[in-house]
Amino acid sequence: MGLQFETRLSDSPWVDTVWTCTSEQVTAMTFVAGVRWGLVFWERDGRAHAAVTGPETRAGTAPVPEGAIFTGIDFAVGTHLRTVPAPALTDGGIVLPDTSRRTFRLDDARWPTPGPDDAESLVERLVQAGVVVRDPLVAEVLRGHRPAVSGRTVERRFRAATGLTRGGIRQIERARTAAELLAAGAPATDVAAGLGYFDEPHLARALRRYVGRTAGQLRDGTGGAISLDVLQRSTS
Repeated sequence: MGLQFETRLSDSPWVDTVWTCTSEQVTAMTFVAGVRWGLVFWERDGRAHAAVTGPETRAGTAPVPEGAIFTGIDFAVGTHLRTVPAPALTDGGIVLPDTSRRTFRLDDARWPTPGPDDAESLVERLVQAGVVVRDPLVAEVLRGHRPAVSGRTVERRFRAATGLTRGGIRQIERARTAAELLAAGAPATDVAAGLGYFDEPHLARALRRYVGRTAGQLRDGTGGAISLDVLQRSTS
């Protein structure tokens, strides 16, 4: 028993993944650092809730309402809300008011509360209304292109669109990949070498900061509930 995650990739260029989660007999979890902002909807005891979540620059611990059922949309890097600066969401979020099972309020308008199968439909409506926007330069850089602007301009645009630096995004994504490989049984020496860490202590420091686990805990599936779905399948 614990957090039961299901995650799927999205075919929308605006969305990275859509996920669901049910909490059973767990009151707290380790949340893993992540580079994406999102929308989260949940129900508990017959009441509906919604929130905007921001990227997290380090792992931490968060309470979990037992018996809650969650649906989440993680947006593609470089997208952001028109009216909320991305840096304002980093290591935080916003609880949305006046949420019901059928609708929620965002950007001074009401929108249908989505389930996991109609998340992209909601996002398309938000994009068409200009509520969700993106910086094309960020998407260009992430695809490996070199735009005809200065490095300082690129960094400034990254911070504005994501709340993070390019280096910070790389470090967080690398640590998450390392955690997934270790949870799947890969030796720490191979993971460190394959992902460009200097050595195992360097990898261990990254895991402690961004994942909140040791290599041994990831391998053994110990340490309690965690927000990374690929790990949660081996965690109780």
